[in-house]
Amino acid sequence: MDIKKTKSAKRWQKPLLLLAVLASAGLIATLLASPGHLHKIERSRLLLAQVQQGDLQISVDGYGVLRSDKQTLLTALTSATVQQVLLRPGAQVTEDSIILQLSNPELLQEVEAAAMALAQEEANLKRQRLANQRERLAELSIQAELDANLQMVALRRNAEQQLVESGVVSSLTYQTTVLQQQQMQQRLDLQQQRLGQLSEVIAQSEIIQQEQINQARARYLTMQQRAERLTVRAGMTGVLQRLPVELGQSVAAGQELALVGSDKDLLALVRVSQSRAEQLQVGQLAQINTRRERVAAVVTRITPEVREGTIEVELAFTEGVPASARPELNIDAQIFTAHLANTLYLERPVNSQSHSTSRIFKITDDGRSLSAISLQFGEDAGRFIQVTSGANLGDTFVLSDMATYRDAERIQLLQ
Repeated sequence: MDIKKTKSAKRWQKPLLLLAVLASAGLIATLLASPGHLHKIERSRLLLAQVQQGDLQISVDGYGVLRSDKQTLLTALTSATVQQVLLRPGAQVTEDSIILQLSNPELLQEVEAAAMALAQEEANLKRQRLANQRERLAELSIQAELDANLQMVALRRNAEQQLVESGVVSSLTYQTTVLQQQQMQQRLDLQQQRLGQLSEVIAQSEIIQQEQINQARARYLTMQQRAERLTVRAGMTGVLQRLPVELGQSVAAGQELALVGSDKDLLALVRVSQSRAEQLQVGQLAQINTRRERVAAVVTRITPEVREGTIEVELAFTEGVPASARPELNIDAQIFTAHLANTLYLERPVNSQSHSTSRIFKITDDGRSLSAISLQFGEDAGRFIQVTSGANLGDTFVLSDMATYRDAERIQLLQ
């Protein structure tokens, strides 16, 4: 005989299942809301800073080197070979300090040839002057002879003139004597003109020969100067800054041999980002950091040329060149472009930019957690940056890189 089972127990299954689901949901919500599921970070890992209020000096940072205001570039006047290297970069030099000794045997031969050519031209001038003097004396002798003949004819004419009146000398004879006197006078006049022209010819010939001598002397002096420049001297008091040649190296005419600069008159040449160029003006105050000391300076020149995204700015020391300064020394510089009075500012957080809005984590009032805050930044002041909105005096913010928590709104602090 079959026994029929009742289904009364099934009516309790659905309410129990629903109760279990509700209980699970409540438990999950409670767990998600508990502090144990917040992002966590240790406080010691964070770089923190408080919002401050006061005067803020706006500056533009740059980097560069110290250069001599006065420099001398030494180049080769002719091709040669480096025979001796007597000084190296960094050596203190005077005007007569010998840096290099070059060698060029062919140049020395050219100097001797130029000296011989000059001596030959000078000898030619002496020879020409002797010949001119001899020719002039010959012409003067002819003039003297003509003058004597003219005087004799004049005396004869005077005597015949008296005899003609008394009838002793015929009129024909007298007229012949008068004609001889006139012809003799004409010859004497022509001889005097010839002497005048001869003097001009002699003067011009000597001038031409003197020009030949001047050309030969100029060539000789040029060759001699090139030979003297084989001994490379500093030419000024200072320091040897660059020496791009080595012993035994062949150099061409015009090639750089050395760079000498003053170690007293120094300028700073710094590179500044092109994006900050519009803030710079000549006359702005600056500060130069030589790694050992900080020295006041002023902007004296701003170049318009952009190179690799930067421009060059020249700074001059205003309180004298510091003891730690030397040519080609790497330096950092701050150029002060503006002054903000009584403003809020903060040490620059990582990845923050001027005139932008950044999401920065702030320590809550209870000091137990961090909350994400949007801060509006203003002017850039190097280490500090102006805060225009989103913070109050004394608020503490995280300066460290928090890119890992970019999606978090709240982070629990672990002491």
